[in-house]
Amino acid sequence: MESPKERKRHNPSASVPLFKNPILEKLTHTHIAAPLIIFTVIAGVLFYYGVVEKGFEVPFMIVLFFTGLLFFSLIEYLMHRFLYHMPAKTERRKKIAYTMHGVHHDFPKDKSRLAMPPVLSLILATVFFIIYRALLGDYAFGFLSGFLVGYTAYLAVHYSVHAFKMPKNFLKILWEHHLIHHYQEPDRAFGVSSPLWDVVFRTMPKKKWKAA
Repeated sequence: MESPKERKRHNPSASVPLFKNPILEKLTHTHIAAPLIIFTVIAGVLFYYGVVEKGFEVPFMIVLFFTGLLFFSLIEYLMHRFLYHMPAKTERRKKIAYTMHGVHHDFPKDKSRLAMPPVLSLILATVFFIIYRALLGDYAFGFLSGFLVGYTAYLAVHYSVHAFKMPKNFLKILWEHHLIHHYQEPDRAFGVSSPLWDVVFRTMPKKKWKAA
């Protein structure tokens, strides 16, 4: 049987099973359209509910929306840097780190593993909603709406970088930034949807992207 490295070398779009249980294994594969549709619809419903049912003015909801959007970009950065790339000093941690993110670094072109399974992401979204509702009250509807759109933007950018050729427009910087993280400096360039927090926390790449 081929090792993960051999399989990667022979077919960069391949992958490896993470679980022996076929149901759990299937849940690790996600079509990108599913979470994009699910969370865009939920974000729209939350925004609508905040305006129509809670009576917030649209301009105020827009401010809450963009605040949530910005906050997601921070959460995205922190999770990628400190959770997905956590130090794996034990076998258990190595397994957890590989299941969460290491497999993606080994097989970055596996399109079915470029998004978190919807079941897990819906559970996390529910947890975030409970937390934000407790802290922000009804403001949570606008805030979480932006937060979820931030998540869909992250998914769209991440998928596009790995699935499509680099564009020749201003979006090129996002491709280069994430490819540097994968192929040149894995301890830098943690922002995917934006390099903003890499600038703030001084983890911008030291070198420019060099295509192989």
